[in-house]
Amino acid sequence: MLHSTTSATEKRRLLRERLASGGILRFPGAFNPLSARLIERKGFDGVYISGAVLSADLGLPDIGLTTLTEVAGRGQQIARTTELPALIDADTGFGEPMNVARTIQTLEDAGIAGCHIEDQVNPKRCGHLDGKAVVDDATALRRIRAAVDARRDPGFLVMARTDIRAVEGMPAAVDRAKALVDAGADAIFPEAMRTLEEFAAIREAVDVPILANMTEFGKSELFSVAQLEAVGVNMVIWPVSLLRIAMGAAERALDTLIEHGELSSRLGEMQHRADLYDLIDYEQYNRFDTSIFDFTVDRDEPVTKE
Repeated sequence: MLHSTTSATEKRRLLRERLASGGILRFPGAFNPLSARLIERKGFDGVYISGAVLSADLGLPDIGLTTLTEVAGRGQQIARTTELPALIDADTGFGEPMNVARTIQTLEDAGIAGCHIEDQVNPKRCGHLDGKAVVDDATALRRIRAAVDARRDPGFLVMARTDIRAVEGMPAAVDRAKALVDAGADAIFPEAMRTLEEFAAIREAVDVPILANMTEFGKSELFSVAQLEAVGVNMVIWPVSLLRIAMGAAERALDTLIEHGELSSRLGEMQHRADLYDLIDYEQYNRFDTSIFDFTVDRDEPVTKE
């Protein structure tokens, strides 16, 4: 009730333990705390918190307009509702190396299990759009060193994301991935890989976990979990999928309201009230409330003045 019972430190430990097992972990993107609870209930391994989703939720494009306060606040809201570890998109770290350091400690305080810091130039762009630019090696490595040095919980996962493949090609992506690991990155997020062979090349180049981004309508083919696991990928995210599905359903419902003036034809597509109450554990709140407020007031009792 109110929040998860697993501490942030324990979530981080469990994430590290599961990554070390060699299997692949599945992290659907949660667009709000309630969807994170649903991801947990369906048996996934973790929750991903996308910068693109957070931006869209605020009615903004994903070009670095959100602030650390907004990202950490939303991350905390989501992380506290689930027993699963939460991985969050920290963009470029919200500034220079000192800002990156503050970002890591703020996200630790928010109960996040790990984050990724990318090597794009500010203002950043969505990783699957053309026209991206990346920083030089020295700047990219300083960001990761600052992140690693700043963390207080060694279990907090510092992942380095590189967007260089779309800018300079695969050889540059392999070289940068190696350099980022040497700088202290616990894991690598190679963005906008086009083929399984490209993921395999990154896997061969580094000895830390790697992540695959299976976002729709992007540069990457939508590979299955089994395909990615076969080439050595350790984590897969679907960052915007649930938001896209929810918004698609919302648009269809609004069209139905315009056309018919009611939504009875859409009832089968809705989450039932009973399922919603079960997901938010309504009954446990009711039991708690009853156990605290267990008295009655005799309304016929005379009022006395003191």
